[in-house]
Amino acid sequence: MTIRVVIADDQPLVRTGLRMILSAEPDLEVVGEASDGGSAIAACRDLRPDVVLMDVRMPEVDGIEATREVTAAQDPPRVLVLTTFDLDEVVYDALRAGASGFLLKDAPEERLTTAIRVVAEGGSLFAPSVTRRLIEEFAQRAPRRSPDLTGLTEREHDVLRLVARGLSNAEIAAELFVSENTVKTHVARLLMKLGVRDRVQAVVLAYESGLVRPAG
Repeated sequence: MTIRVVIADDQPLVRTGLRMILSAEPDLEVVGEASDGGSAIAACRDLRPDVVLMDVRMPEVDGIEATREVTAAQDPPRVLVLTTFDLDEVVYDALRAGASGFLLKDAPEERLTTAIRVVAEGGSLFAPSVTRRLIEEFAQRAPRRSPDLTGLTEREHDVLRLVARGLSNAEIAAELFVSENTVKTHVARLLMKLGVRDRVQAVVLAYESGLVRPAG
């Protein structure tokens, strides 16, 4: 299956470099580019990509608002945020807006292409500790949400806490002494009950609700 990608960045050289990297991969196709958030929203509406590489700092409509608009659409693409700094409040805002993860602009080519494939398949880039640190740092400043967690079972609460620690399904299975397929089922159900699209959104909610406390 070919993964259709839109690149949104206000720097032409960055877009050119990303296009060259992705064009070398047989399963990745760059179907459009955008130099600002408004153009990114239009490109997603018209081209229906699977993944958007979204710079957060763009003129006019920034990447945060563009991410919010793009992910609110019916059958939306996945959004990967591109950033220069790993601990950046605007990246956290983009995750809250619906992004499935983020990448540093100087990430190795293999990490970029792998990330695109992961989110296209419905996964999310939460496992890297830097993402957890980012959520922990800025969740302390964010306004508390009051999500209804009463619909979660005790085991689903346990799974959510472990997801928020950055554990993979295999690691959660080992921690809880259950099969990996059982963990996948629990994760799918808690995402549905919480009304979130992926693990990143669940983790943001877990921290902001106070269910999980930042380390230290």
